Amino acid sequence: MRRFLLLLTFIFSLFPFNFLMAQNVISKLEVFDITTNTHRVVHEFPFTIEAPNWTPDGRWFVYNSGGRLWKLSTESPQSEPIEINTGSATGCNNDHVISADGQWIGISDKWPSKVFRVPFEGGEPVEITPEGPSYLHGISPDGQEVAYCAFRGDQRAVCTKRLDGTPERQLTTCEGLNDGPEYSPDGKHIWFNSSRTGEMHVWRMDVDGKNQKQMTTHDSLYAWFPHVSPDGKWVVYICYHKGDLKADEHVPNKNVELRMMTSKGKKDRQLVALFGGQGTINVNSWSPDSKRFAYVSYELK
Repeated sequence: MRRFLLLLTFIFSLFPFNFLMAQNVISKLEVFDITTNTHRVVHEFPFTIEAPNWTPDGRWFVYNSGGRLWKLSTESPQSEPIEINTGSATGCNNDHVISADGQWIGISDKWPSKVFRVPFEGGEPVEITPEGPSYLHGISPDGQEVAYCAFRGDQRAVCTKRLDGTPERQLTTCEGLNDGPEYSPDGKHIWFNSSRTGEMHVWRMDVDGKNQKQMTTHDSLYAWFPHVSPDGKWVVYICYHKGDLKADEHVPNKNVELRMMTSKGKKDRQLVALFGGQGTINVNSWSPDSKRFAYVSYELK
């Protein structure tokens, strides 16, 4: 078994998952405007791209493709993408987040995924989590802490870690998958998704792990990856249809929908139905003005 796992590790290091699936789809980078309830394709790619971020200065979309990170001008999205130099991190997956000051990017690299940080302008990655798998989803507003989904023993938990080297802190101890942890802009809460009830729902807790509260109650949908708008008013998230997959699976090539609610868990509504799933909106992609967000829809060739 150990030899088999080592072989898998080697294979993933050479061919990251998004590269293996890259050739059979068309990826459409889209922007949804919540003030007009409209969406538009801003760039189309003849291969897989995943998980757009929107930089805090509003100038760039950042996404991963082929194990690399790329940036695309928001003002001229039909221009050529620019590769971000991530040094020895050549297996970047779809869990990447930009710090609130825009100075660095938190990335998850290779298998077993670990969390690193790299300057936004490029450079050699610095390790944050020595243990993996660790899948980054949040950076605290002050840029001093990260939140991630961690596979530790038989638990799949939400953990946080300070950049000063303080040992990681496990915030969830329940059964099931606890994933997608993201800080609210005021730093008071962490939003995440959990299958602890047997179904996947969006949850919220205090930043220290206390007062864990279920925020969605869908009967026919599995809710994933809550993303809070910069003004703290809205939360957009993705839903799979129950029956299409297991509660703790988030796979590509499914009919999904993007939904939005207030940060109080009210006024929940569907925004758009699309073909996508894994890679569509894994990480926060809100524009700085909280009026738009980016996502990826897919089309099979």
